[in-house]
Amino acid sequence: MHNEMIWFKRWIKEGYSIRQIKQLSGHSHSKLQRIIQYWLDNPPKSRNDFSELKHVIFDGTFIEGRKSIVALMDNYGHEVRAGEYGIAENSIPQLTSFFLPLLRQGLCPKSATVDGNFHVIRLFQAIWPHIIIQRCLVHIQRQGLMWCRRFPKRIDAKQLRKIFQRVTYIRTKTERDEFLANVYTWEKKFGKRIDLKPETGKVFSDVKRARSLLLKAIPNMFHYLDDPLIPFSSNGLEGYFSRLKASYRQHRGLSSKRRKNYFKWYFYLKNR
Repeated sequence: MHNEMIWFKRWIKEGYSIRQIKQLSGHSHSKLQRIIQYWLDNPPKSRNDFSELKHVIFDGTFIEGRKSIVALMDNYGHEVRAGEYGIAENSIPQLTSFFLPLLRQGLCPKSATVDGNFHVIRLFQAIWPHIIIQRCLVHIQRQGLMWCRRFPKRIDAKQLRKIFQRVTYIRTKTERDEFLANVYTWEKKFGKRIDLKPETGKVFSDVKRARSLLLKAIPNMFHYLDDPLIPFSSNGLEGYFSRLKASYRQHRGLSSKRRKNYFKWYFYLKNR
């Protein structure tokens, strides 16, 4: 059984195909299929103590069509400590079903770095009222630059784009204050005019979205300057998702139940 688990781990963690494992192990194709099916039908029952997690990163991604997964990463060790397939970031009931078992196992983080999803933020604050929410600066910058366009023609969009380009380079409180001063200057010059303009074209609407994004994010953008243990982006988790997707692409075609169990095993084995 131990040797069989070794090959199953390679199938899960490293994305090996059955043919590759067959060449390495000497087992027949049918035996390897039975090994994989056995473990997929018997997912791990992990019991973790989450009480030591103080600064976490949370994010989700689409994995297949509109199906998504979510994961919780420990910023200290950059390990994914919990994850689940079939949880939508926009579903409060599904997110609640993900977080409550973690709460019962001791999860009580001081901070959570998130991408700005309103449902996620609201649920974190409902379950842990004193938590610090840190907005992911990379998400803010990426979305803001997209709405401002790469080569904007509007003067307000040009100047706002320059502000967004600075978002991920702020490392001191002095740089933060300079950034906020630039936002205030831009807002004083263009903000009220944008608010009052009846224009509804796509370019103008996107500038309004970029402005709204930035103003709403500012209260939760700079907590990492007060505590260096708070991560300012969710990049570590995005890299994890990229590796997960690359591995999963080798094993498409699983049944719904086995697909869910595949991800249970992936999350379980990746930290072991």
